Amino acid sequence: MSTRDDHTVPATTTPDTTPVTVTDEEFGRLRIMNLALAALHLTSGVLMLLLSNGFELSISSFSIGGPPGTDPTEGTVSTVWSYPLGPAVAAFAFLSALFHLIVALPPGSVKYRSELEHGRNRFRWVEYSFSATLMIVIIAMITGITDMAALVVIAAANVAMILFGWVMEVVNPPGERVWWSPFWFGCIAGAAPWIAIVATLVYNVNQSDGGEGPPGFVYGIIVSIFVLFNCFAVNQWLQYKGVGKWRDYLVGERTYGVLSLVAKTALAWQIFANVLIG
Repeated sequence: MSTRDDHTVPATTTPDTTPVTVTDEEFGRLRIMNLALAALHLTSGVLMLLLSNGFELSISSFSIGGPPGTDPTEGTVSTVWSYPLGPAVAAFAFLSALFHLIVALPPGSVKYRSELEHGRNRFRWVEYSFSATLMIVIIAMITGITDMAALVVIAAANVAMILFGWVMEVVNPPGERVWWSPFWFGCIAGAAPWIAIVATLVYNVNQSDGGEGPPGFVYGIIVSIFVLFNCFAVNQWLQYKGVGKWRDYLVGERTYGVLSLVAKTALAWQIFANVLIG
């Protein structure tokens, strides 16, 4: 597979072209894997609902309280909406379970196989646009970003990153010249929420002035989930560079499934162990 970048959009495959061979045996294993992942995500979500306490996070809005240029200290912060964190954490696990079931069972499994044969999985990107975006919003909020406008922008940037991943697969069927622009544009969009999160964390630490800063588990969540989020980009890069076993598109597909489980489980149980227990 050629990995040379081109500045023109490559031609996509025609509807009757199937650049990836998916045997019945391979697809059977993928269906079993998706059923297993659905069960694990579902179990995690149910446990979150059953074991978590009633801890809530609040989304806020800032009113400047005057014309442009008014000192921000004269403004007011009001609560727009409060939601229980336990069900929110369970929600991204349930979303993953739902989509794994959709692709594992008819009629979704038929379309899923067709997607794989064309070197893409748009089911995956739709699911990530919901579940991963909910994850990044929760991470932002436990870091201290609660403003409604900021959260909307963080969510939008994350969705943009995921949709660039969708475009990367659709315009780059296996065996064709790779157009890398969607990948790099997605990396730029995906960096924005993390820049906001880290900047807020650093500011809060500096403002603590020797007092109690953010709890230690917040640092653990940021580092671990940042690394795991970036593993998704590495997986796609390995696919389109054709490195080793990633020359087989299905290797990348299975890796996405494992990464999704690990990332969601890591975030859910780090939050549970430090905030939702009891």
